[in-house]
Amino acid sequence: MIDVVLPCLDEAGALPWVLARMPDGFRPIVVDNGSTDRSAEVARSLGATVVTEPVPGFGSACAAGLAAASGDVVCFLDCDGSLDPQQLPRVADAVSRGEADLVLGARQAGRGAWPLHARFANRELARRVRRATGVPLRDLGPMRAGRRDALLSLGIADRRSGWPLEMVLRATAAGWVIREVDVDYLPRTGRSKVTGTLRGTLQAIRDMSAALDTHARQAW
Repeated sequence: MIDVVLPCLDEAGALPWVLARMPDGFRPIVVDNGSTDRSAEVARSLGATVVTEPVPGFGSACAAGLAAASGDVVCFLDCDGSLDPQQLPRVADAVSRGEADLVLGARQAGRGAWPLHARFANRELARRVRRATGVPLRDLGPMRAGRRDALLSLGIADRRSGWPLEMVLRATAAGWVIREVDVDYLPRTGRSKVTGTLRGTLQAIRDMSAALDTHARQAW
């Protein structure tokens, strides 16, 4: 069984579609990170494991979900409907087969799925990651997979938007084999709380820039 960590903040509207499309052999863990709607109730009613993480932040939710997982392989996926759970095997298969240590989904955006400011920010951050690590990544997408124990051993410290980037930086430093596969990126359900807003994008840039600066100092 492969666990799927779904950080969640007010996603009651998207959860039915997301959970209904979970592939066989993939077990959803919804991490409620301070929702004020019925997200936790909806998730439980649809058979998902629900973890409550009161400390706000995307990284806090991801870390709590990873700690709660029990499967050898763990995936991460936004639960806003922007990524199709049916494509999770694309990122999980190479990890399960031992062909890669970390696989990231490179988002291929449909019309209206990715605001320009967020797309440009992601492109620039990916360029900086390529320069800092030598790993030819095009995206720092939220659909990804790795082995639970190995991910825990990375000791990722960031608890906000820098968590996904710090994972890549620490994995690179540890000599992991990192791959990228294409996944579809769809218009999300409901209101965006992070990179779909200009304020959220700026916060993500600050958090990820701090992670890159820390990586550069340690490498030096």
